[in-house]
Parts: sequence; structure tokens; C-alpha cells
Amino acid sequence: MTQSPTPEFDDLPTSAPDAPIDAVVIGGGAAGLNGALMLARSRRSVVVVDAGTPRNAPAEGVHGLLGADGVPPAELLRTGRAEVRRYGGRVVAGVVASAAPAPAVDGDLRFTVTLADGRTLHARRLLVATGLRDELPDVPGLAEHWGHAVVHCPYCHGWEVRDEPIGVLATGAASVHHALLFRQLTDDLVYFTRDTELDADTRARFAARGIRVVDTPVAAIVSAGEAITGVRLADGEVVPRRIVAVATTVVARTDGLDGLGLPLEDLPNGMGRHVATGPAGATTVPGVWVAGNVADPTAQVGASAAAGALAGARINADLVTADADAALAARRDTALVS
Repeated sequence: MTQSPTPEFDDLPTSAPDAPIDAVVIGGGAAGLNGALMLARSRRSVVVVDAGTPRNAPAEGVHGLLGADGVPPAELLRTGRAEVRRYGGRVVAGVVASAAPAPAVDGDLRFTVTLADGRTLHARRLLVATGLRDELPDVPGLAEHWGHAVVHCPYCHGWEVRDEPIGVLATGAASVHHALLFRQLTDDLVYFTRDTELDADTRARFAARGIRVVDTPVAAIVSAGEAITGVRLADGEVVPRRIVAVATTVVARTDGLDGLGLPLEDLPNGMGRHVATGPAGATTVPGVWVAGNVADPTAQVGASAAAGALAGARINADLVTADADAALAARRDTALVS
């Protein structure tokens, strides 16, 4: 008899305030799964809630990750889920509708996490690893090529677009450095200012590096099927390009998490918002840690996974202390009764 394949996601376990899950991880990407892996290997009950919308879904492969360079993002996540489950962790498909602190029990923290379909989890600690959302400039024809011919990270996609004619669509001050990074990858680079400021010194540096500057406003991205062929300007000219690079505005994904009161901060140069954290992803909210792009928008997959692992270890350390405190209190109570 052929054995049916193991389902990729688990059923939601039952939990109650007096019998909570040790840790609920909100977000099933590299950061969340690696945090869950550390917790499960520490014999903690852990549930990952995965909304199924990873930031790198459009990409063909994960790059710069030692030992797994080029692996498709979906395959990496499937492997990660299997590893978490190997140690008793659960990965549940679902969207978090709300998460908030609940009354402590015997001095130990509690949280209530409610999913969009009404299912509820009770947890002692939370790890938020929800990632971020990229907001692209409103340029016609740009969004449909996102993750393929439209790229943002020279380390994630740079080798794959080397020596191609690349156009950088400026979005602000950060785009200047963005252009210099992509110039390392190609000799044919055009910088479209898109009404952003570009001082004389920067223009001189660009000229020295052979970067052409176009000040005419951009009207649209021109395509032929799935390929980009150029950038159309407001005066009708089309500048031939095969790849477009753009520094996106990034916004931490905190939908449904308002009840936690996570500390949000603006990024420099108007590049978006993230959750502010302390060492190992600790937040100002007791019992809540954060890891991955929701805290560090520049982190690649490897860095996000490492941050998740560190946060998971710190959560276990916090739980160890709480367990010891509870055991000591129980022992003292027993001694008083006897």
C-alpha cells in the first residue's frame, strides 16, 4: 500500500490559559521557522502560524545562503516546516486577526492569539516574524515584473542580472548608493532621477563611474511579453533596459498585532517603518520578541534565520527562568502547608 504524503500544515492544537503553548510564532518565513526550530529542539511546545505570503515568493531562488544558494523559496520553507515538525513543533496555516496580552497566571505571562477564522491560541511567549511589505513607485508596468526583471537587492539578485543593461529608478536619497551597488554588476547603468534631488558632487561621482543620469520624468516601463525592453520617458523617448532596480519603501507587517503595542519606528530617508528591538529581538513588550525583516528590513534570508534562532534561544531562556521561579514557589507553598 502506498503511504499518503504527510500534509504540509498541521491542525491547530487546543490550548487554554491554564495549559498554554510555550510559544506561538507569528510568521512562517525563515526567521519564524528557525525560531520555532530552536524552541522545539529545546522541548518547548511551539506553534507557527503561517499566513502563506512570504516576501520573496516571486523570486526564483534564494541567494547568498551558504549551503542552500539558489534553492527556490518555497522549497526552503517546505524543508523548514518539516524540520520544525520533526521535533514536535506545529505549523498551522492561518492569518492572525488579533494578538494581545492576557491576564498572567501565577505570575507567568499569557497572550491570546485569535485567527481570522475564529480559532484561538493561548501562549506564554510570542515571536513575531511577520516580515515586511514592499511598496513600489507608482510607475505603470513596474509591478508585474516585480521579483524577476524588477529587482531591489544587489545581493539577492545581482549575479543573475550581471552585465545586463540596468536602469535604477530613484525613490530618494538611498537610491544613490543603490546605483553604485548595481554599477558593480554592470557597465551599462542608467539612473532615472524621477524628480529627486541629485547634487553636483553625486553627478560627478556618477560620471566618473560611467553612470548615465536621466532627469526627464519616467512615464512607464515598456515590456514585450514577460521581458522588460525599456523605460519610456515623459517626452516619448524609450531608454532600452532589460532590468530595472528600485529601492522600495518597506512597511513592517503588523496587521492584527495592534493589541501588542509593538514599538514602531520610521526608517531613515523615508524608506518605511519597522519594529524597534533590543538585543536578540527583545521588545519593550514583556514576553514578545521580534525577528527577521519586520525588525531589520535589510536582512537577507540567512540573517533573518539567524535572528530567529537567537530570538528562539532567548525565549527558551526566559521560559527556563519562569519555570524555575514557579517550581521554587510551589516548593515553598508545599513546605508552608506541611
